[in-house]
Amino acid sequence: MNNNTSLIWNIVLSLAVAVLFFLHFSGKPSGDAGVAADGGVVAGRKTVYVQVDSLLKNYEFFKDTRKELENKNFQLENELNTKGRSLQNEVQFFQQRAQTMTPEQARSTEAQLMKKQQDLVAYRDQSAQALGQEEAKKNEELYKNIRSYIEKYNKENGFEYVLGYSLGGGILFANPSLDVTQKILDGLNKEYKGSNTSKADSTKKK
Repeated sequence: MNNNTSLIWNIVLSLAVAVLFFLHFSGKPSGDAGVAADGGVVAGRKTVYVQVDSLLKNYEFFKDTRKELENKNFQLENELNTKGRSLQNEVQFFQQRAQTMTPEQARSTEAQLMKKQQDLVAYRDQSAQALGQEEAKKNEELYKNIRSYIEKYNKENGFEYVLGYSLGGGILFANPSLDVTQKILDGLNKEYKGSNTSKADSTKKK
């Protein structure tokens, strides 16, 4: 289960890179001056970048979601272990008493234990599938949040490209003056905080 969670978040990272890498927006004509990361105007600069690793590491939605899913994963593992141990104890008890049972009683008990085992396997698979679907939904929400905010951010700045920069990625060097990671991160966290506040207020009204 832990390996599955690690894989899921690797996929999330890949999705985020895909969102941020070479997003082309319709900006001002190419002859216009570009906007630098510090808010100044620098001729010819129409490209900025975001450090993907840093963005995910500090994005509160990502951190909360990862913690929530890991907790659910942990709870499911504990539940399955408890059910598994209980079934194992029943099997051992049956094996100890098998010789004192009639053939019909033994067959009936064995059939019941096999049914419990099948039910446990089915429950494990269904729970894992449900958790996987929830993870996929959160991944999609993460993707949409990042893309939506970058699109809004770009409407105010008119960049031609917003690149996703990550260690070992396709970009070998990026000028720090073009790094807008903190601005994107601040905006994303502000929106996320506002969304949580709205949900809390709505719950109180109910």
